[in-house]
Amino acid sequence: MKRRSLFVILLLLVVTTTVFFCGRRCGHELPVINVDSLFVDMNKEIVAKRTTSADKVFTGLSRNGLNGVVLYAEQGLVVYEKAFGWRDLNKRHKDSLRIDDAFQLSSDSKMFTAEAIMLLKADGKLDYDDDVRKYIPELPYEGVTIRQLLTHRSGLPRYDSMADEHWPDRKKPFSNEALIQMLAEKVPDPYGTPDGSFFYNNINYALLASVVERVSGERFEDFMRERIFEPCGMSHSYIYSMRNEAEVSLYMPVEVHGHDMYRSGPVKAQNDYLNGVMGDKIMFSTVEDLYKYNMALDENVLLPDSLQEEAFSPGSPQWKNNENYGFGWRLSSEHPNAYFHFGWWKGYRSLIVRDVAHRRFLAILTNTTQLIPADVAWDFICDTTVMLPETVSWSAQ
Repeated sequence: MKRRSLFVILLLLVVTTTVFFCGRRCGHELPVINVDSLFVDMNKEIVAKRTTSADKVFTGLSRNGLNGVVLYAEQGLVVYEKAFGWRDLNKRHKDSLRIDDAFQLSSDSKMFTAEAIMLLKADGKLDYDDDVRKYIPELPYEGVTIRQLLTHRSGLPRYDSMADEHWPDRKKPFSNEALIQMLAEKVPDPYGTPDGSFFYNNINYALLASVVERVSGERFEDFMRERIFEPCGMSHSYIYSMRNEAEVSLYMPVEVHGHDMYRSGPVKAQNDYLNGVMGDKIMFSTVEDLYKYNMALDENVLLPDSLQEEAFSPGSPQWKNNENYGFGWRLSSEHPNAYFHFGWWKGYRSLIVRDVAHRRFLAILTNTTQLIPADVAWDFICDTTVMLPETVSWSAQ
């Protein structure tokens, strides 16, 4: 169902230039601003200035090593999107990156795992303060709750260190169920006590993925597709699963390969036995799919605002270095009403920022371990000297 403000409708009656934008359910055409077709001169100037600013920032980053795809949206409209660099940096004849290329989100996968838990909460199938052992009785640690996993306050040990020490065959994928079994058998010392302190730890979100499976009765990758990706029109997003693989392939079967960066040059990142663990990482997506998800959050497509808002609430009583953690999202006291996350894993880096106060969204997905300068991204997204007027309302109907 298309919705336009009365102001826009009146303008459309008196101008000859038609502007196409979307008020629709996720998954249809992206409402990209076309500067040449704007019908309000003031808008045209502001959009052009914002687009020029974006191109200056991100082209500059590409000259300093950014190899990836960028999308910036404001007021629900895509202002800027561009691909920089190559899919495979080691090929003699390189293929250019494209806007619709899917990258591994690494730790940015956590916001989606948290959303799955929130959906189950909305379904009445779990509570945040439930003991995790209600769903994973094998867990050998007492007093750990779903909420503490979501906010990284469980005190549990790191699973990668445990697996590196005890997993006998690195050619065999390590899975979520293998992780749980190893915890039960080896009982490594916890990092701390439940709810004692914040400690960012991938095991929390790996266990949350197992909770999703046991509560829903579905495979994690299927639940994510059915309950999140499809309702939001995220047609290029998926969870990479090694569930049916007897051995770890040399490289992940993807078009956009991750690369580790060394002084001697980029090296294509090999697949890893830890990639068999889901929930904390291993989701693939595109910048446009992430934009659709951002719009779905704005319009409460998946959850009502009263439930969704808890994802963006501080999970710890104290702020460390002006930062806190919600459900799969980082929070900053320096940027209130802006929520973000970084990703870094096996040849990929990413950055996702939502500034809900100004209705701004930024996604940067890269297939190298080249650092994304977060300060540059923050300076751009927090620039209030150039702001688009709100002329369109996006609808999920």
